[in-house]
Formats: sequence, C-alpha cells, structure tokens
Amino acid sequence: MGKRATAALTAASMAGIFLVSGCAFREAICPSDEYAVAAVHSTTGRTCVKDGQSPPAGYVRFPEGKVPKHVDDEWDRYWQDHSLDENGREVSP
Repeated sequence: MGKRATAALTAASMAGIFLVSGCAFREAICPSDEYAVAAVHSTTGRTCVKDGQSPPAGYVRFPEGKVPKHVDDEWDRYWQDHSLDENGREVSP
C-alpha cells in the first residue's frame, strides 16, 4: 500500500472513531463535585452548587429522583416545562 493510501485510510479511520465517540459523549449539567439546583418559579434558571453547600437564595434542590444529570436527558427535558416553588415542590405548568 502506498503512502497516500495509508494516509487516507488512517484519516478515514480517525474520522470514524471521532464520529462514534462524539455520539457517545454526554455533556454533564454540573461538574462531578457539584450538583444542579433550580431557580424558584423558573423553567430556565439553573446553577451548580458545590457539594456540601446549600443552594443560594432564590434556588432550590431538584426533587430526589428528578435531578437532571446530563444535557438533554429525561429530567433536563422535563424541567424545561415544569418549575419548583420556594419549598422545592413542583408547580403545575
């Protein structure tokens, strides 16, 4: 096999690996040492808080079992249409 053919095959293989691994990548909502909190009465307001710290004023924890972990996961999509009150209770959409 010639140098051009080898280079082309290598480039094609690397492109395939990139595409496959790119599809498997899931962007985390927060870094591993933080957790997501929701802005009160908001479907878009969120921030990340260091583990062991309380949410800042105007933010509450997501209900247990309904915490978004990755961008566009089940709970990330769910909270785009639902919100929480100041006590962390779900408010009707």
